[in-house]
Amino acid sequence: MIKVSDSAKTKVVQLMTEDGFDATIDYVRVGVKSGGCSGLEYVLKFDKELGETDKVFEDNGVKVAVEKKSFLYLAGTTLEFSGGLNGKGFIFNNPNASRTCGCGESFSL
Repeated sequence: MIKVSDSAKTKVVQLMTEDGFDATIDYVRVGVKSGGCSGLEYVLKFDKELGETDKVFEDNGVKVAVEKKSFLYLAGTTLEFSGGLNGKGFIFNNPNASRTCGCGESFSL
């Protein structure tokens, strides 16, 4: 399962609305791809459609779509949003990551 914090939910709904998506029916797509300073990097975008191998979760009123291969790396992750002094953006609290980079956008297992 992928969890969504209250802070992430608020920002997701705001950004989806601004981008022409409907948070009640559309999806936040999270994934992993090769790259970043630690080997793997997180991907987050909005989507209106599901793929054949997507897993879908709903947490805190947000629908999250994850492609099956990415889910292996993201199981148990909590999506959060920080607007503090250290910068703002989405944060992936991933219990599977053994190492993360300083910016928090990439990780390794």
